[in-house]
Amino acid sequence: MNDVNFQTSFRIGADHPALPGHFPGQPVVPGVVLLDRVAAAVGAWKGATVIGMPQVKFVQALLPNEDAELRLEGSASAGIRFHICRADAVIATGLLEIAGCGT
Repeated sequence: MNDVNFQTSFRIGADHPALPGHFPGQPVVPGVVLLDRVAAAVGAWKGATVIGMPQVKFVQALLPNEDAELRLEGSASAGIRFHICRADAVIATGLLEIAGCGT
């Protein structure tokens, strides 16, 4: 990624309510939980709402209590690209469409 416009770190705790049903005994963070973090970050950065996700690719699993970094770049007109990574791997990437861009 060339130009990071917004960056934040997060961790999904082992007590998250989505984890017990997402592979009992070997929980992984569900993709929808990761995408919820992406949408919240877009809101914090741009004051905007994600209205579409025309491209999303999950490359690796994120385990409970692992640190992850979310990076966003782009604009409302060109779309927002996101990357979720941990120290050793890319977890997910994608392209978002947004509406209500305040900045």
